[in-house]
Amino acid sequence: MKHSSGPTEPLNKGPVEPEKEIASGTRTLVVGPYFSARRQAYDAANDKGAAVNLRIPQARLEEASGLAAAIDLDVVQAILVTIASPRPATYLGKGKVEELAGLIKADEIDLVMMDCGLSPVQQRNLEKAWGCKVIDRTGLILEIFGRRARTREGGLQVELAHLEYQKSRLVRSWTHLERQRGGFGFLGGPGETQIEADRRVILERMGRIEKELESVKRTRSLHRESRRKVPYPVVALVGYTNAGKSTLFNRLTSADVMAENMLFATLDPTARVVKLPHGAPVILSDTVGFISDLPTMLVAAFRATLEDVIAADVILHVRDVSHGDTDAQSADVIGILRELGVDPDDHQRLIEVWNKADLLPEDERTRLLGVVEHRPAEGRPVLVSAVTGEGMDRLKAAVENRLAHERPVFHVAVESADGAGLHWLYEEAEVLDRREDGEGGVLIAARIAPEKEPRLLRRFPGARRTR
Repeated sequence: MKHSSGPTEPLNKGPVEPEKEIASGTRTLVVGPYFSARRQAYDAANDKGAAVNLRIPQARLEEASGLAAAIDLDVVQAILVTIASPRPATYLGKGKVEELAGLIKADEIDLVMMDCGLSPVQQRNLEKAWGCKVIDRTGLILEIFGRRARTREGGLQVELAHLEYQKSRLVRSWTHLERQRGGFGFLGGPGETQIEADRRVILERMGRIEKELESVKRTRSLHRESRRKVPYPVVALVGYTNAGKSTLFNRLTSADVMAENMLFATLDPTARVVKLPHGAPVILSDTVGFISDLPTMLVAAFRATLEDVIAADVILHVRDVSHGDTDAQSADVIGILRELGVDPDDHQRLIEVWNKADLLPEDERTRLLGVVEHRPAEGRPVLVSAVTGEGMDRLKAAVENRLAHERPVFHVAVESADGAGLHWLYEEAEVLDRREDGEGGVLIAARIAPEKEPRLLRRFPGARRTR
């Protein structure tokens, strides 16, 4: 029986192996193939659903280089390429592919990172043309996530996303891909092709990971339930990657979470207790940074990690206002929040934190302070610097005000001998005011969570609600 004709690549008789981790220091060329402004305008005009990328091309290229540097790749050069439309075979035009081939050879490049999404065929054809490894934006982000995830959950989620990506990379790379004889598709058998075998192995592993993740999710759910029984409100930090969330987290909690000037420094959620100005404790949760064109498989895989955001009482949207693309970055974060079912226009729940004020020129700082003052109080941003500590008191007060919106205030008279009662108020409520009543007793104005109101009234039957 003759084999059907196919590509001329070497025969591969084993299942697809996971790709090896890219070594630190690999000589890398970053290529930013971005549509021309005319093409974007045309797409927007002819397709109401098309979104024009708001980013400056040079800023996009710098971000791509930052992604590569985040895993210690040696970025030899970053090149901007303007394209009218992607070519089916190689994404770039033939002339540009040949031009880059010469550059890659001359600079001894071992890896090319294309800041776009490549089809499996495009990736393979570029690797042939350039004689080196090629990865796209999704592949690089997966690589970063794979290196940075530290918890069991994070590792499982990254592996699940990577397998989903690998499954999409299964292409005709062998000469024995046609069925030789019999066998049902769902049974495999002697006629099973290599691609089918690889896909089956990947799907089986994905199924096992999903079961393990369900167990992890149940554990996290139990942790959240235990927190609700305390109960402390949850305040979640979200924002574009490298906006300064972890530095802000450290400043507010006096913790020592990894905070570096690199993309995706934090991948696993971290939570600490923070005291607000009037003593009320909240749980502050740091989360993975968002990014433009985040692979959909990662949004789905990290949904469990972001459950703290979905369930948070207050969300702090941290923005790097010193960045030239801060508005575009904000738009990306808002888009992902909407995907998670969070309303970014709910100013009672969401606070914009304008971070890195220390990096602003004086005239820009003055302008932003003016913008802040003219915003309605409900949706007013808070200008801060997580590095210097500027604005931390204002930020805590803003969080407290949001949480206090539906919390009743009571006036409570505490007898001088009731030290335990006074202690209870300071531990379970926010003491807003304390005065001596002239007879040895104490008059307390306290704000308390609605679910604790019955306990307060049982302990202090004479307490009078004023709001």
